[in-house]
Amino acid sequence: MTILKLKPACKDYLWGGHRLVDEFDIDYDGDILAEAWELSCHPDGPSVIVNGDYAGRTLKEFIDEKGMEVLGTHCRRFREFPILTKFIDARDNLSIQVHPSNKYALQNENQYGKTEMWYVLDAEPGAYLYYGFKQEITKEEFAERIRDNTLLEVLNAVEVQKGDVLFIESGTLHAIGKGLLVAEIQQNSNVTYRIYDYGRIGKDGKKRDLHIEKALAVTSRVPIMKKGESYPHIADCDYFTVDKLNLDGRLLSRMQGTVLNDSFLSILILEGTGTISSHGEKISYKKGDSILITAGSGDWQIEGVCDALLTTIREKASPVRVGVNIGSAETQIGLVDDQNRIFALRKYQTVISEGAERIIDRAADEILKLLAENEVPLDQCVGVGVAVPGTIGRRQGKVLYSNNIRWEDVPLKAQLGRVIPCPVRIANNADCAALGETIAGAGRDYSDLVLFTLGNGVGGGIVINGEIFEGGVIGGSEVGHMVIRAGGRQCTCGRRGCLESYVSQSALLESASAALGREVSVAEVFAMRDDERIRPVLDEYTESLGCGIVNIVNMFRPQAILLGGLMTEYAAFLIDDLKKIMQEQCFGGRHGMIPDITCAKLGKEAAIIGAASL
Repeated sequence: MTILKLKPACKDYLWGGHRLVDEFDIDYDGDILAEAWELSCHPDGPSVIVNGDYAGRTLKEFIDEKGMEVLGTHCRRFREFPILTKFIDARDNLSIQVHPSNKYALQNENQYGKTEMWYVLDAEPGAYLYYGFKQEITKEEFAERIRDNTLLEVLNAVEVQKGDVLFIESGTLHAIGKGLLVAEIQQNSNVTYRIYDYGRIGKDGKKRDLHIEKALAVTSRVPIMKKGESYPHIADCDYFTVDKLNLDGRLLSRMQGTVLNDSFLSILILEGTGTISSHGEKISYKKGDSILITAGSGDWQIEGVCDALLTTIREKASPVRVGVNIGSAETQIGLVDDQNRIFALRKYQTVISEGAERIIDRAADEILKLLAENEVPLDQCVGVGVAVPGTIGRRQGKVLYSNNIRWEDVPLKAQLGRVIPCPVRIANNADCAALGETIAGAGRDYSDLVLFTLGNGVGGGIVINGEIFEGGVIGGSEVGHMVIRAGGRQCTCGRRGCLESYVSQSALLESASAALGREVSVAEVFAMRDDERIRPVLDEYTESLGCGIVNIVNMFRPQAILLGGLMTEYAAFLIDDLKKIMQEQCFGGRHGMIPDITCAKLGKEAAIIGAASL
């Protein structure tokens, strides 16, 4: 199913009328219908599917079952469905109000703020709305005018007519006036701070609550400068893009389009009747209907006579992502731009003894500090990725087990997400490093590669078609724990003969120290590589590493092998010998496709960039 027709959630606010029932044929039997939430996943009023296999279920239930992919790749940066569309019938004046920004709302209301747009469907003669201030006023004057009921004197009253469009950014004081019928498209939020309400009495017999202190904190007190950046759209921002469609039935009675994988398409019918079809599915529409076509549905067409608002989600302008690499000794946090460059970096000691909860809370605090120090608004951050050593349940957002940092069954995504409002994703640190090298490092020319991280242990990440290979279960790849010699050396995992027990840094130093009869550093080992005592040690090391590489090549046939980790600066000494081993031992030999082999380039930054790209 790709075309969903939706039934709205209905709201009987005291200022509403009955036109949405009388003129839009909305199914509602109450006396007042102020708002019809046509496209909504908000818990305060979800819309319900009325056609097909999911008839009777909410839109949120459909998305939960099908997955966020049905919303499109541009919606990955949102933790929930991004927009809410509604019809508004103002029989009386709405309260003077303001909506907070994402940052303020998330910190104080635990939900997003609200930016919105209005399309005027109808206006009685002389109808107007309030839209910001006539002139700049101070916070003190604003507060005083609220107290002495003179606020209306300084508000910008705008007379409107059918077809007018107004864009209301968060922080803009506003109010719809009586006699207006409006279509509204907004962020998926229900946070409103009421400033002035004409002294009206609510259903409980008391004056409705005002939110003065919060309104004072978030309201912009300067006149609004009308902007023209939306052209050719009627509204365009990071949260939604809205276009107007008109089929007059004479010059134009049909339009065709394509819904790609990047965004769903919302169609809000303002006038008219006709049909919408896509790949054999066909539904009728009439005035007041709301239709959603899921992302990736491909070609579609609309026929008939109509006015409609078409809403999609575009790519965020100048997005910033956060990459976090939690290691056993150090945690690194980087801000990554849309060119995959780290433009701000913070490092601090990981204190394992503090426990998982404290480590995660500190990471959240440091992320917020780094964003603030670099003047990056919270809503400019489209996601946070975290690289962690160990076995990771990416789908659950949990660290299932990490010996390095002594974590077990830690709900990292959920805990970090309580503080950071962006989508949070996690993965194994070696997988992140492989992804980072693929995106911005030595693997940029390849879509399929394997990274071996040679350090105190041996890790690795496999990237296939530009994506981390996870397999069908959990945990991803553990290249360091393939057995290369049955019954061989004891490995830290409990098995014998694993690759890690032969090519980790500690394994190399143990063999070299035994050969020399004293302790030795890695730098000294490679400086003495022509010494007759060290040469056999390096030969065994290279042969063991080559065996592991050949095993991986024979299984996955990658385009490239990258060598990284603590041994990166010395791995270049091994490349020629490893190439020979691959040519001699990879299946097909010289007649087959032998992958390129080279050293990783990004060092510790690879895991940060990879995490930020999850």
